[in-house]
Amino acid sequence: MPFEFIQIPANGQGSAKEELNKLLRGGRIASVRKEFVSNGEDSFWAFCIEFLDGALGMDKGRGASGPKVDYKEVLNVEDFAVFARLRDLRKAISEKEAIPAYSIFTNEQLAAMVTGKVDTLTAMSAIPGVGAARIDKYGAAFLAALKNVARASGPESENPGSGRDTRATMPS
Repeated sequence: MPFEFIQIPANGQGSAKEELNKLLRGGRIASVRKEFVSNGEDSFWAFCIEFLDGALGMDKGRGASGPKVDYKEVLNVEDFAVFARLRDLRKAISEKEAIPAYSIFTNEQLAAMVTGKVDTLTAMSAIPGVGAARIDKYGAAFLAALKNVARASGPESENPGSGRDTRATMPS
């Protein structure tokens, strides 16, 4: 995790206070430590700011996650429909478990599942950031959703009277 250090003179002169506020607003912060250094007229406050995910406060980008991606523009129509179904499944699980959706799978990981035509847990585990814990806890549900969508888009999907329910279901 990157660190940023800043000193603010105790006499209040200079623009260090504005710089500190800009740093604090500009990134995802893990911790802030402050110390007063007594040195007569040259006394100052020293701040050590630790940022999450490599996101330095002076960087006005989106930090380590990169720029925001609009998957509706990036994916073709069919892939975006699958991506949206996976996102809905993720949302349902996150609400049930009362956890943030991104802690299940990120949008980037969902898109990789779709574009990589993931059809096994091994293929899913090859996606960056998808480890054994996520595979164990959520892999089967997302793999089932991917397979259901694949079946729905196969030859049987042309027969609206097939009576098959291809919606993804949430694990119990």
